[in-house]
Amino acid sequence: MKQEALEVLKNRRAIRKYKKEQITPEELQVVLEAGTFAPTGAGTQGVQIVAVQTPEYVARVDALNAKVLGKDTHPYYGAPTIVLVFETENCKTHELDGAAVCTNMLNAAYAAGLGSCWIHRCKQMFELEEGKALLAEWGLPETLTGVASLALGYADGEAPVPKPRREGYIVIK
Repeated sequence: MKQEALEVLKNRRAIRKYKKEQITPEELQVVLEAGTFAPTGAGTQGVQIVAVQTPEYVARVDALNAKVLGKDTHPYYGAPTIVLVFETENCKTHELDGAAVCTNMLNAAYAAGLGSCWIHRCKQMFELEEGKALLAEWGLPETLTGVASLALGYADGEAPVPKPRREGYIVIK
């Protein structure tokens, strides 16, 4: 049994406060590559991953998510990197493929010593004109559908303590 893998799965937690320091290119590559090894329906690899690190783009993506949320807040908790996951027209199992990609990247981030947090509203963000404009600026097709996004960076503080697993979570018959 691979104890290291189980340790990652049991101890990774959502981080909601980040240092301003940008992660290294090597750390980013580890996380992104892990996403590319997630299972996808019929092996289509119908997911597009976009890493956003330029401060201007990070601020625009953060503001776009806040707009969808309807609050004047910072949904990415000050993370210096935002990773966006989209489904393409080739995606056979839609949100499921994107969710698998995100999960791989969350676990890889923890294994690499980074903090991460799954952030919702990616679909709604890129349905807005501002979202479509960002896709165009990045040279990506307007037909991409947002699935999820991740805040990524160095944790500023201790990770939350895992909650006890609830009774009856697993049933074996």
